[in-house]
Amino acid sequence: MTEKIPVTVLTGYLGAGKTTLLNRILTETHGKKYAVIVNEFGEIGIDNDLVVGADEEVFEMNNGCVCCTVRGDLIRIIDGLLKRKGKFDGILVETTGLADPAPVAQTFFFDESIGEKATLDAVVTVADAKWLKDRLKDAPEAKNQIAFADVIVLNKSDLVSSDEMRDVEMRIRAINPFARIHKTTRCDVAIDSVLSQGAFDLERILAIEPQFLEEDHHHHDEQVQSISLSTEKPIAADTFFKWVQNLVAEEGGNILRLKGIIAFKDDPQRYVMQGVHMVLDGNHQRDWRTDEKRESRIVFIGRELDRKRLNDGFLSCVA
Repeated sequence: MTEKIPVTVLTGYLGAGKTTLLNRILTETHGKKYAVIVNEFGEIGIDNDLVVGADEEVFEMNNGCVCCTVRGDLIRIIDGLLKRKGKFDGILVETTGLADPAPVAQTFFFDESIGEKATLDAVVTVADAKWLKDRLKDAPEAKNQIAFADVIVLNKSDLVSSDEMRDVEMRIRAINPFARIHKTTRCDVAIDSVLSQGAFDLERILAIEPQFLEEDHHHHDEQVQSISLSTEKPIAADTFFKWVQNLVAEEGGNILRLKGIIAFKDDPQRYVMQGVHMVLDGNHQRDWRTDEKRESRIVFIGRELDRKRLNDGFLSCVA
């Protein structure tokens, strides 16, 4: 038998730090080559552009949860990768923050052509130490992601006290007593403790969920919506920052995730912004390339969001 290519499923609820971990994997000098598959939730693809430039190939599956409408895409892309013999040391599948990881893992058992050549190495879940307690109450996906994890990267540990950290760990252990936990800041974790773990244990998963190998039985939180906005006109920086700060102050409780790439007037660099609830983080990423469209794109994922209000506010920031 030829050695199977290990596949790592990278999951975690909105804003936990999956893209940060993915970028760390792609930029560290580990001497290996990985193919990356990212999945979007929403109308405009952004995650693909947030992944830093690297030698690895990035395949984007848009419009849908990786466990529903685009599972066919996942099978097709992995099948295409596997035909390039010897090209990759591993494959990384980054799911949308709203994905239940179970059906993603199922792909490696349902499809014989993939199962013969690739093996599910591990489900790696990035968890937000600050917000996980709340998400376990109101988001079934977050609980599923913890339950199915082989490795948990408990991120943003610098934002909680030692007592809060102990509480979060106890809640994780109540759901999943088996996974290895790495406490991190900005996903600063040794890559060899995340990849090539050989950690996926079907017997353990079947003990948690006996119906795992049966037909899909998961569901989404129908209250969660995605609103994508864009403009090719340059944005006034002062106006934009004032608007977005006021917005999260008023609506932060409903905004699970915010992410954007902004083209400010007279600014040669792309500005990348991330947000979770009332917490915003942003920085200049790199110069705009001459071959790319200079466009501002911002995506909100949350509950009870007013599309017209968000769109009007965003367009009011045009310079």
